[in-house]
Amino acid sequence: MAQNFRRYTLNNVGTTPAGAPGDSTTFDSYDTVVGINLANITTSTVNASVYINDGTNNIFILKDAPIPVGGALQVLDGGAKIVVQSGDTMYVYSDTADSIDAWISVVDAIST
Repeated sequence: MAQNFRRYTLNNVGTTPAGAPGDSTTFDSYDTVVGINLANITTSTVNASVYINDGTNNIFILKDAPIPVGGALQVLDGGAKIVVQSGDTMYVYSDTADSIDAWISVVDAIST
Protein backbone atom coordinates (compact mmCIF):
# COMPACT_ATOMS: atom_id res chain seq x y z
CA MET A 1 0.00 0.00 0.00
CA ALA A 2 1.43 3.39 -1.01
CA GLN A 3 1.86 6.05 1.65
CA ASN A 4 1.16 9.74 1.16
CA PHE A 5 3.80 11.92 2.75
CA ARG A 6 3.01 15.53 3.63
CA ARG A 7 5.07 18.37 4.96
CA TYR A 8 4.03 21.55 6.67
CA THR A 9 6.28 24.57 7.04
CA LEU A 10 5.99 27.49 9.43
CA ASN A 11 8.22 30.52 8.92
CA ASN A 12 9.17 33.23 11.41
CA VAL A 13 7.11 31.76 14.24
CA GLY A 14 7.01 33.95 17.31
CA THR A 15 4.99 34.37 20.48
CA THR A 16 1.63 33.71 18.81
CA PRO A 17 1.10 29.97 18.23
CA ALA A 18 1.22 29.01 14.55
CA GLY A 19 -0.79 25.97 13.50
CA ALA A 20 -0.09 22.98 11.28
CA PRO A 21 -1.64 21.93 8.98
CA GLY A 22 -2.89 25.54 9.23
CA ASP A 23 -4.17 28.06 11.74
CA SER A 24 -7.78 27.43 10.73
CA THR A 25 -7.55 23.80 9.59
CA THR A 26 -7.06 20.45 11.30
CA PHE A 27 -5.60 17.10 10.35
CA ASP A 28 -8.20 15.29 8.26
CA SER A 29 -7.60 11.64 9.09
CA TYR A 30 -5.46 9.38 11.23
CA ASP A 31 -1.99 10.67 10.37
CA THR A 32 1.46 9.97 11.81
CA VAL A 33 3.84 12.82 12.58
CA VAL A 34 7.29 11.42 11.84
CA GLY A 35 9.41 14.55 12.20
CA ILE A 36 9.35 18.00 13.78
CA ASN A 37 12.39 20.22 13.23
CA LEU A 38 12.61 23.66 14.84
CA ALA A 39 15.40 26.05 13.79
CA ASN A 40 16.42 29.19 15.67
CA ILE A 41 16.70 32.00 13.09
CA THR A 42 17.72 34.75 15.53
CA THR A 43 20.95 35.94 17.12
CA SER A 44 20.06 34.81 20.64
CA THR A 45 18.84 31.65 22.38
CA VAL A 46 15.06 31.12 22.18
CA ASN A 47 12.69 28.81 24.04
CA ALA A 48 10.32 26.78 21.86
CA SER A 49 7.09 24.94 22.59
CA VAL A 50 4.98 22.50 20.57
CA TYR A 51 1.51 21.31 21.50
CA ILE A 52 -1.43 19.51 19.92
CA ASN A 53 -4.97 20.73 20.43
CA ASP A 54 -7.38 17.78 20.28
CA GLY A 55 -10.43 20.03 19.96
CA THR A 56 -10.68 20.49 23.72
CA ASN A 57 -7.24 20.31 25.36
CA ASN A 58 -3.72 21.52 24.63
CA ILE A 59 -1.32 18.60 25.04
CA PHE A 60 2.32 19.69 25.10
CA ILE A 61 4.91 17.69 23.18
CA LEU A 62 7.66 20.18 24.05
CA LYS A 63 7.55 23.06 26.56
CA ASP A 64 10.02 25.96 26.71
CA ALA A 65 12.97 24.02 25.29
CA PRO A 66 16.02 26.20 24.63
CA ILE A 67 17.43 26.36 21.10
CA PRO A 68 20.84 28.07 20.90
CA VAL A 69 21.92 30.58 18.25
CA GLY A 70 22.31 28.83 14.90
CA GLY A 71 20.86 25.66 16.35
CA ALA A 72 17.94 23.39 15.64
CA LEU A 73 15.92 20.95 17.70
CA GLN A 74 14.65 17.61 16.40
CA VAL A 75 11.55 17.19 18.56
CA LEU A 76 10.96 13.53 17.67
CA ASP A 77 14.04 11.35 17.84
CA GLY A 78 14.95 7.71 18.16
CA GLY A 79 12.21 6.66 15.76
CA ALA A 80 9.45 8.25 17.85
CA LYS A 81 6.15 9.04 16.14
CA ILE A 82 2.95 10.80 17.12
CA VAL A 83 -0.47 9.73 15.84
CA VAL A 84 -2.95 12.54 15.27
CA GLN A 85 -6.56 12.23 14.20
CA SER A 86 -9.17 14.27 12.41
CA GLY A 87 -9.79 17.47 14.37
CA ASP A 88 -6.30 17.75 15.88
CA THR A 89 -4.07 20.76 15.18
CA MET A 90 -0.38 21.09 16.07
CA TYR A 91 0.92 24.47 17.23
CA VAL A 92 4.43 25.87 17.53
CA TYR A 93 5.47 29.03 19.36
CA SER A 94 8.49 30.71 20.91
CA ASP A 95 9.25 33.21 23.65
CA THR A 96 10.71 35.57 21.00
CA ALA A 97 9.05 37.26 18.02
CA ASP A 98 9.87 35.93 14.51
CA SER A 99 12.40 33.44 15.86
CA ILE A 100 11.67 29.89 14.64
CA ASP A 101 11.27 28.11 11.33
CA ALA A 102 9.50 24.75 11.65
CA TRP A 103 9.34 21.73 9.34
CA ILE A 104 6.78 19.05 10.17
CA SER A 105 6.76 15.72 8.29
CA VAL A 106 3.62 13.59 8.27
CA VAL A 107 2.44 10.29 6.79
CA ASP A 108 -1.14 10.98 5.71
CA ALA A 109 -4.07 8.62 6.24
CA ILE A 110 -2.28 5.72 7.95
CA SER A 111 -5.55 3.87 8.62
CA THR A 112 -9.27 4.39 8.62
